[in-house]
Amino acid sequence: MRTARGSAAAALAVAAALASTAGAPAPHHPSTTRLYVAPWGDDHGPGTLDHPFATPARAQRAVRAIAPRMTSDVTVNLRAGTYRLTAPLRLTTADSGRHGHRVVYQAYGYGTAHQEPVTLSGGRPVTGWHPDPGRPGVWRADVGALETRQLYVDGRRAPRAALGAPLPGKVKLTATGYTTTSRTPLSWHHPADLEVVYRYDYVEGRCGVAAVSARTAGRTAITMDQPCWRMARALYGADALARTHDVENAPEFLTRAGSWYLDRSRPARHTLLYRPRPGEDMARTEVVAPVLQTLLSGTGGSASHPLHDLALRGLTFAHATWLAPNEPAGFAAAWSMYMRPGRGGDIIARTVPGNVAFRYTGRVTLTGNRFTHLGAQGLSLTADSSHTTVTGNVFTDISDGGIAVGVLPPATHGTSRGNRVTDNWIHHIGTEYRAASGIWNSATQDTLVAHNQVDHVPYTGILSGPSEDLRGLTRRNRIVGNRVFASNRLLADGGGIYLRGEQGPSYADGALVARNVVTDSPQGVWNVGIYTDDSSNRVTVRDNVVHDYVASIGGCSENWGGRPVRNIRYTGNYWDDKVPGWLARRPYPGAWPPAPDCGDPRHLHFTHNTLLTPAAPCAARPACTAIATTAGPRPPYRRALGLR
Repeated sequence: MRTARGSAAAALAVAAALASTAGAPAPHHPSTTRLYVAPWGDDHGPGTLDHPFATPARAQRAVRAIAPRMTSDVTVNLRAGTYRLTAPLRLTTADSGRHGHRVVYQAYGYGTAHQEPVTLSGGRPVTGWHPDPGRPGVWRADVGALETRQLYVDGRRAPRAALGAPLPGKVKLTATGYTTTSRTPLSWHHPADLEVVYRYDYVEGRCGVAAVSARTAGRTAITMDQPCWRMARALYGADALARTHDVENAPEFLTRAGSWYLDRSRPARHTLLYRPRPGEDMARTEVVAPVLQTLLSGTGGSASHPLHDLALRGLTFAHATWLAPNEPAGFAAAWSMYMRPGRGGDIIARTVPGNVAFRYTGRVTLTGNRFTHLGAQGLSLTADSSHTTVTGNVFTDISDGGIAVGVLPPATHGTSRGNRVTDNWIHHIGTEYRAASGIWNSATQDTLVAHNQVDHVPYTGILSGPSEDLRGLTRRNRIVGNRVFASNRLLADGGGIYLRGEQGPSYADGALVARNVVTDSPQGVWNVGIYTDDSSNRVTVRDNVVHDYVASIGGCSENWGGRPVRNIRYTGNYWDDKVPGWLARRPYPGAWPPAPDCGDPRHLHFTHNTLLTPAAPCAARPACTAIATTAGPRPPYRRALGLR
């Protein structure tokens, strides 16, 4: 049983972790230079409240003119409405605050009961709909040279037309794709638009089709795009590719109400096809197609010359796409990474980019924003981005992950330190690229991931660690007070909180995972509440509540190459210590798969942990309940995020 002394010491350690990474409070500046932007404004005007600018880009130019002589914060207030960007808003060091002051872009009335709704949209409305003469129940609109992978109808993501099943017939692998006994693929027009979707355990990828043709003996040949096919064979294994999950993007698949297809058979004269839902009147229904791939980017010149002292507050970032999967290299993927060919037949991993992306930044603050209807990653902070605060934001309806921070592929070095990701709500992300994490923190130092809620995600809730061992880059990261549930809803072999790699040279400089509540994800064959995988090293797991996963704690210890799981301390936790039925229990807690795939973890330490049972659940234990009631966004943020 736990002792009161041990609980008090643990609480002090967690409080110290929060305090040590909090940083100094921002200085208060009683006077502020204010500029205004409104959809009804005029870019030739002065940018005042009565005569606002019309576009954020015009306000940006005005800020740059003011910045060298700043004597106070400069605040750009955006009035209510949707600002349809025709180009990304690109911020550089010229957009930094100066002389100890900040540049702030915010919704008018931010932080008050009168805050106005503001959306920065990278989409274009689609109008001019009329019935398609060749497909009853389907409507069409001419969209010129539009390229997009997403569509939003009355504020909802519409699915691309899909077969909803694997490739038909008896399918065989070939060196260039497949043959099948079914002749159905011969009826699919525009085969170059088709994508075959693969889903295995913890990965989901897709490759395009190059051609469909008839063969002798009644077989149909499906030739896949290169180099996607070659890379997918190398990544997943040739035998695995025999199992297809779905086929997308053909007009013949427009059988489901609310689905769409973009006909690109005529260059620059594309046609959008859509099958309305019951009750949708296409003369009145709002249809938005994302066009931009980046809504806002912030890029400093280097680590020593960052974009700095910038704040974004109360804004909605919406309607951006990402077109790389359309390329012949497709989306051979794992985690939030996709592969591209390198020299000499090598494969290079890249990270799905953020539709809002920062590189080489310092002292940037994102507060109270909403990231939604996005086609890549929501927000990325890479290339020596440090001392950035991401607080009180909502991330939802995003094709890939919510937030990605740190040294991400293909980068293998860099220093990202002192970042804070706190009190955010990340949910229903990974809507298109399933192997995504709500929050991914990779190879950083002194990062605080605290009091976030991550729920209803297809794969992992919070991921801490690089895709490959990048030793010497990671230390003193803290994952504290988060609430994670309903993870791994589609993919296996992930977890609520997933760690991998060396977390620091010692326990003092390693990772702290404390006072998190990780629950309610029992589906699948293998997912772990707090998952210390691969070469996890120097981790303290303290005062967490974990139950209703396939396994509460554990991981695969990769003993080859000197990569075992080792030096993990478990102290003061409450868990049900579940282990899947196919895995034998060890003499100590947790689920640790045996050889040949995995080996024995080393130097695990268990002290003062409490087993939860149906007769003695968390609710019956006051100390456990105290952890459960304080996890997730704190009260002021909960209200602002829309959480109960």
